Amino acid sequence: QVHLTESGGGLVQAGGSLRLSCAASGFTLAGGTIGWFRLAPGKEREGVSCITSDGSTVYVDSVKGRFTITRDNAKNTVYLQMNSLKPEDTGVYYCARLSRCRFYVETRTIDGGLRFGSWGQGTPVAVSS
Repeated sequence: QVHLTESGGGLVQAGGSLRLSCAASGFTLAGGTIGWFRLAPGKEREGVSCITSDGSTVYVDSVKGRFTITRDNAKNTVYLQMNSLKPEDTGVYYCARLSRCRFYVETRTIDGGLRFGSWGQGTPVAVSS
């Protein structure tokens, strides 16, 4: 059973940094595509970034150049390094196993295909101005 646990969120001032972790259990993360999503107040959940099993990455425009997604297969963990944080980055961040990781040009969004498993509890990020 796919189980992912998010951690690393917190309260930070604008311009600060956080590193989120997504730890996998029940499956070997090395062979999977993982995505990070965020749910901001009053908005729908959106894909932020994703990484394939061979290390290819995709970012939405709003985080490109500020966020970096990486994976440590030995630790069965995917990370999201978030730098130069802005108040609009505030939200609850979730990770999920996906069937693909593509950038949908028409809508400027992430196309993750199918999502496997249920959403976890997420990790909250609050950026103050």
